[in-house]
Amino acid sequence: MNKPLLAALSAVATIGLGATPALAAPHISPHTAAPHSAKAAAVTVDFAGTVSLSNCSGSVIRFPGSADTDPALVLTNGHCLETGMPSAGQVITGQSSSRTFGLLNSAGTKIATLRANQVVYSTMTDTDVTIYRTTTTYAAIKSSYGISPLTVQDTHPVAGTAIKVVSGYWKRIYSCNVDGFVYRLKEGDWTFKDSVRYTSACNTIGGTSGSPVIDAATGKVVAVNNTGNEDGERCTVNNPCEVDASGNVTVRQGINYAQEIYNIPACFTTGNKLNLSAAGCTLPKP
Repeated sequence: MNKPLLAALSAVATIGLGATPALAAPHISPHTAAPHSAKAAAVTVDFAGTVSLSNCSGSVIRFPGSADTDPALVLTNGHCLETGMPSAGQVITGQSSSRTFGLLNSAGTKIATLRANQVVYSTMTDTDVTIYRTTTTYAAIKSSYGISPLTVQDTHPVAGTAIKVVSGYWKRIYSCNVDGFVYRLKEGDWTFKDSVRYTSACNTIGGTSGSPVIDAATGKVVAVNNTGNEDGERCTVNNPCEVDASGNVTVRQGINYAQEIYNIPACFTTGNKLNLSAAGCTLPKP
């Protein structure tokens, strides 16, 4: 997990570094076969809309169907949850929260503090996400601070895409490409499905857990940064391993990963309300 370094040093299982599993520690992805995009970025990717947490990174996000008057949502990792990492198979919904987030402008300067009133959804099963509902709306944030939310892409990411991992915790942006996808990524007790593997330039570190992974050409969020193999160990915390459909295990030391989020919008309806029974919603259920 890519949690903050200090947290990792003091946390049990060394999941600190900004998250539980190797989810936010410094990770580097292998260069498999995905080509690097030669297209120039069509948008400017900076820190606007990202947030800093006490031990992780995150972002203010909206879905394609969200309205300006909806309560603003914040996306980070499941292993960044303030009440502790969800266990394998656990799904948390509707949990009360008063967590605060530092809202950043384009330069990475904190310009406001946002506060959550609910953990809408959190899990480390199949994926690694926490979504918070804040006490304000997108319109109010835009009016008061001039900051717009980042839009979540609702289609599967593509290998070779130029991406940027934007860490609000470290005020640092990593640039690389989507190297490919992992059938199963195992880390300790947790298993993630269809994970994004980076090319090695995105050598994310502890504290980058929960950072939005942004398509450099569209500015949309295509994944959430969460882990990497730090020491070359096999399938342990902070040392995830890749497992293919035949059960073959591959260890890529120094490689980093993210979890896809394209399937999340289908689980939210009018008013940014979670509906795990909605048509097309494939997120794990409690």
